[in-house]
Amino acid sequence: MLIQLCLYFYCKFLWCGLKFVMRKLTGRCELQRICLNTKPGALRTMKIETSLRNSKSKLLQTAVSVHPDAIEKTIEDIMELKKINPDINPQLGISLQACLLQIVGYRNLIADVEKLRREPYDSDNPQHEEMLLKLWKFLKPNTPLESRITKQWCEIGFQGDDPKTDFRGMGLLGLYNLQYFAEKDATAAQQVLSDSLHPKCSKFSKAEWEKKRMDKAIGYSFAIVGINITDLAYNLLVSGALKTHFYNIAPEAPTLSHFQQTFCYLMHEFHKFWIEEDPMDIMEFNRVREKFRKRIVKQLQNPDMALCPHFAASEGLINM
Repeated sequence: MLIQLCLYFYCKFLWCGLKFVMRKLTGRCELQRICLNTKPGALRTMKIETSLRNSKSKLLQTAVSVHPDAIEKTIEDIMELKKINPDINPQLGISLQACLLQIVGYRNLIADVEKLRREPYDSDNPQHEEMLLKLWKFLKPNTPLESRITKQWCEIGFQGDDPKTDFRGMGLLGLYNLQYFAEKDATAAQQVLSDSLHPKCSKFSKAEWEKKRMDKAIGYSFAIVGINITDLAYNLLVSGALKTHFYNIAPEAPTLSHFQQTFCYLMHEFHKFWIEEDPMDIMEFNRVREKFRKRIVKQLQNPDMALCPHFAASEGLINM
């Protein structure tokens, strides 16, 4: 324990000394060097975030959690603290603003997503009921729902005759994501639903099925898997793993729409992954899901990674 403590302080003082030397040699502070030497995107924003959090200055430490409306004033204060003339270095303020909008936006996105996750589905709430009925309409446009409580819900992957019990784990967030997928990327959602019910009737040709040995491929419950993938997306967000993706695709603050669009991508990719894995039965779901999670996490470790820059549901949201 003592050795670890000594090593921590040694590295900390060494880093501080290195920053001091670099400041003297280049005439620029660490924030300036990051913005000058690192291209816009996740790598730059994460370096700025780390620099601010590790700073000895209270102003810099709290910059990552200010209100979005206070970002411009915060940057002015940082420029003044670092004795940087904005007229001589105008690009620094612009770069810092873009980074802070992403950093603060990511923090606020977690709060928005958490709020939806904690809100339970309420069958007495007309808005909740309307969303649920729209989900059916988007997924089964040519099949009327016979009644609110019906076994028909099993046709889109719910466990019983009343879907409200299936939303307990992820609250309204699960419903929000499923409806977004069904509405914004209707063709893909309906195809995934069809494939999940009849995997042998998917768009793979007979030769491809035989080549991949998919003769025993089975389906899964679309809605239940959607809620499960919502849990995956939620944990990727809260852990910070999605920072790479969002800092690369959102030119400013990432929003709930960006999160939902990422969910669409994960649903689409998990469906393909499930078929490729060719599980023996549904009991292998947790194994397949964990393997899929590890693959996504590994992809997100690449600072240039953007999970879905050209995905259909991303149109109008991406500005690379």
